[in-house]
Amino acid sequence: MQYVSTRGHAAAQTFSHILLGGLAPDGGLYLPAEYPQVSDAELTHWRTLSYADLAFEVLKKFATDIPEADLKALAHKTYTADVYRNVRAGENAAQITPLRVLEEKNGKKIVLQALSNGPTLAFKDMAMQLLGNLFEYTLAKDNAELNIFGATSGDTGSAAEYAMRGKKGVRVFMLSPYKKMSAFQTAQMFSLQDPNIFNIAVKGVFDDCQDMVKAVSNDHAFKAAKKIGTVNSINWARVVAQVVYYFRGYLSATTSNDQKVSFTVPSGNFGNICAGHIARMMGLPIDKLVAATNENDVLDEFFRTGVYRVRPSSETYHTSSPSMDISKASNFERFIYDLTGRDSKRLSALFHLVETKGGFDLSGKPGSDGDEFHKIAEYGFCSGKSTHDDRLATIRDVQKNYGITVDTHTADGIKVAREYLTPDVTMIVLETALPAKFNETIREALGRDAERPAGFENIEALPQKFEVMDADVAQVKAYIAAHTE
Repeated sequence: MQYVSTRGHAAAQTFSHILLGGLAPDGGLYLPAEYPQVSDAELTHWRTLSYADLAFEVLKKFATDIPEADLKALAHKTYTADVYRNVRAGENAAQITPLRVLEEKNGKKIVLQALSNGPTLAFKDMAMQLLGNLFEYTLAKDNAELNIFGATSGDTGSAAEYAMRGKKGVRVFMLSPYKKMSAFQTAQMFSLQDPNIFNIAVKGVFDDCQDMVKAVSNDHAFKAAKKIGTVNSINWARVVAQVVYYFRGYLSATTSNDQKVSFTVPSGNFGNICAGHIARMMGLPIDKLVAATNENDVLDEFFRTGVYRVRPSSETYHTSSPSMDISKASNFERFIYDLTGRDSKRLSALFHLVETKGGFDLSGKPGSDGDEFHKIAEYGFCSGKSTHDDRLATIRDVQKNYGITVDTHTADGIKVAREYLTPDVTMIVLETALPAKFNETIREALGRDAERPAGFENIEALPQKFEVMDADVAQVKAYIAAHTE
């Protein structure tokens, strides 16, 4: 399996080669030269597998240069009931991502897929725990070191830090928007005292943090000298690890391979739903992929109109589903690459328009930049938007009628999922976090605190260690350099 850049100017590479990096040298994102396919016989066999064995079967299609015995050992080391132990009443930790029927009316069914049972109570653990083990495995072979430089809107940071803390040869430098995460999210990250963890709170929004990660990734001399890698979803291994739970969700929700399901995915940086797109391209019978956004509705606008219009920091809202407070969706480029027929020259021209004009228009209307919008339905994509009032109403409704407390992002997903239900096609909503991570809004919606798993009772009271900086690439580079000498 070889990987190519969406921008078309980087040499094809193996999985292990791109694992420790981020952006390709030409500034593009890596994708397989062609998507591996899953046969009907394989899908039938996979119904019998544990999550770890399923992960191995999916991963070996992409990581063909890692010995299968090693890859299987890594999957089994990662996906255990002990690691994913933060299950709620009625859930089975051994299933890793158990399903729960939320509602079923007139042949229309909504199912929640629990992805938040890992150590940081968010779906990011599903990929990040594997990434930590892959990094350690790869670095150990060469007795090498890696300095991870990433950005988070809330959940990626803690998931990465918990996955990498104590890993030999690994340091983590994580940017986050200052005072724009929930108190729980902030405490999860900043309370870590491990010597290989460095938290940097940036005076700005997530997009400012993400821009700095890309700027450093594009400084090839600095990146090489300081051995910079990334754990953001621009890292291909992050995305491919997420593909696994789409297969698990489908196989758990159906009894035969001629059935279809749909997925609704709370979407900010487009990494989570991009994994669903890849699963669909591999042959998984997905009907719809529904992107649920919050007030930062760049993706919803595109899937409704064909217009991709990124917002500046000043127009990016701080919301009660803060992990989606994003106006530049990095992984969106991977989908546009497929939408344009994998035409790197066309892709590069469109993203040049993003840089120079703030976006592009594929609606096909007079004066637009293209007409690819008409092909979006072929890929199953649709979208919707949820506001603060919507998520409060959804949290209250789900608690009152089903006795389940959901977090704010999952509430956005449920609200939008209800707009796209089809008889006899199960809608799986990907749960993104446990509600304890966003207690301020749970208290506003329900008048009480969210239940907390053991060990997180007083996390906000722990001492915190972090640096506050301006959104200044030179300042961040100097900080990295000072702490890697």
